[in-house]
Amino acid sequence: MTAQTDSLVRITNVVKHFDISGGFLDRISFSGGLPTLTRTTVKALNSVSLDIRQGEILSVVGESGCGKSTLGRTVLGLYPPTSGEIAFRGQRIDNLSPKEMLPFRRKMQMVFQDPYASLNPRMTVRQILEEPTHFHFPDLSGSQVQDKVAEVMCQVGVDPAWAGRFPHEFSGGQRQRISIARALMVDPEFIVADEPISALDVSIQAQILNLIMDCQERFGLTYMFITHDLSVVEHISTRVAVMYLGTLCELASKENLYGDPQHPYSRALLSAIPKLGRKGVAHIRLKGEVPTPIHLPTGCVFHTRCPHTDERCRREIPALRDLPNGSQAACHALEEGRI
Repeated sequence: MTAQTDSLVRITNVVKHFDISGGFLDRISFSGGLPTLTRTTVKALNSVSLDIRQGEILSVVGESGCGKSTLGRTVLGLYPPTSGEIAFRGQRIDNLSPKEMLPFRRKMQMVFQDPYASLNPRMTVRQILEEPTHFHFPDLSGSQVQDKVAEVMCQVGVDPAWAGRFPHEFSGGQRQRISIARALMVDPEFIVADEPISALDVSIQAQILNLIMDCQERFGLTYMFITHDLSVVEHISTRVAVMYLGTLCELASKENLYGDPQHPYSRALLSAIPKLGRKGVAHIRLKGEVPTPIHLPTGCVFHTRCPHTDERCRREIPALRDLPNGSQAACHALEEGRI
């Protein structure tokens, strides 16, 4: 990983495993007629390292189940990492107690995929927006908090006169605006947006994207934007991280990824983008099925579907290396000049 002096968030060799073994009886299996206890682990993240620079929009893309959302939640401390380090402005935060983490909670916020599920249906919009403000800014008076609620609602395009309504009284796009408003109420520096437009109509998606970009420019925000929509990524991103099966395959600027993708998986993803009138560009069809994160392949996790696999790919895990075009990729075939 290339060091960046202007990095806001630094993720170093982060691993996240989930134990799904269940209870005692679920773990019992028989081998040779004898009972043994087994443990089942989902390997969601595998030694992920990257920097998120101040003021950029870093998009994280990949197939469903590749670990995008787990990465975002682990960065924010919603999931404790199994190993590795996470730093915010140079200070390590993954090993902090809940009390020590409180000052960083205000600086790091999240916008969830489903705006209805992430908003308390028993609270009005005013209560939803006031709650984090009272917690993180206890010195503000009631009138100051109310003024801040009205100001932020105006900024996200929701009429402050509707603050007394409940979430179910709003459309999906309006609810997502309210979710963004809740994140902005505590004046954050970094926001993880986890599939914030996937549940919305196409016309509403454009409005939410414009709102996200407007907030970035207005407040100097830094985003980790998690999505599977590659056309959106091209429109909104500064840099793009491509993940496959919990592993970071390629990290590149938007221009490099779309103009000169390096990793075989990145090339396959980009070839699948539908474009009207496109000719002469073949859709790369990957062979086989996506392996399970419970039983990861040995060596490169992509070798079971990659057309450039050799024996080294099957036995040795590739490291993320700098490439001549300024990107980074983890691929033995690239390193050896076979592609």
